[in-house]
Amino acid sequence: MRGQVPIGPRRIEHRERLTRVSISATTTPILYSFRRCPYAMRARLALDTSGVQTELREVVLRDKPQAFLDASPSATVPCLVTPTQTIDESLDIMIWALQRNDPEGWLDMPAQGHDWIARIDGPFKTALDRTKYATRYPDEDPSTHRAIASAILNDLNTQINSHIFDQPTLADFAILPFVRQFAFIDKTWFDAQPWPKLQVWLESFLTSERFARVMVKYMQWKPEDVPVNFPT
Repeated sequence: MRGQVPIGPRRIEHRERLTRVSISATTTPILYSFRRCPYAMRARLALDTSGVQTELREVVLRDKPQAFLDASPSATVPCLVTPTQTIDESLDIMIWALQRNDPEGWLDMPAQGHDWIARIDGPFKTALDRTKYATRYPDEDPSTHRAIASAILNDLNTQINSHIFDQPTLADFAILPFVRQFAFIDKTWFDAQPWPKLQVWLESFLTSERFARVMVKYMQWKPEDVPVNFPT
């Protein structure tokens, strides 16, 4: 039996696109994902906590299946295909899942949470990419971009207690995958920074059962595979 697991957003407002493709007779939504992508990771986090069932299809980015390309307007993961629509922005997938079931109250979040998500999705992600993938940006100085990202994380460290707000919210789990990605560019350097609350927040996430569940490895999806449910 083959299986699968989790990439995606670029904006904050909720949006659901009408799909131009059929997902067969089943009413179970299909999630195209890629395990290591922080966008896909946060979509899986919301689906995991909501308990909303999907059929997970793990995509290998260098070998994208035609069914995925037919479904996703942007050809990026994550992409959620329902019987009536396609959602191919990770934050939109999070909100879609939580609007159906939000047992932990992630959507009960101050407006400032959306500002934090926008800041991480925008200037922080830009700086992260130019630090982590410096060879893709030969005209950019990675040390300058690491400093930009660090300034944002310094501000986030002052915001965090055990969570960004008084309890876990959408902001925590929309942001944590990107902080994780930045941390592992150089974990020794990251751990030496004066961000104690941020570091504890990240470590608590990395050692959680929640993180372990959404990071299970699956094989590349093939059309002949037996469907794999997520969350299990």
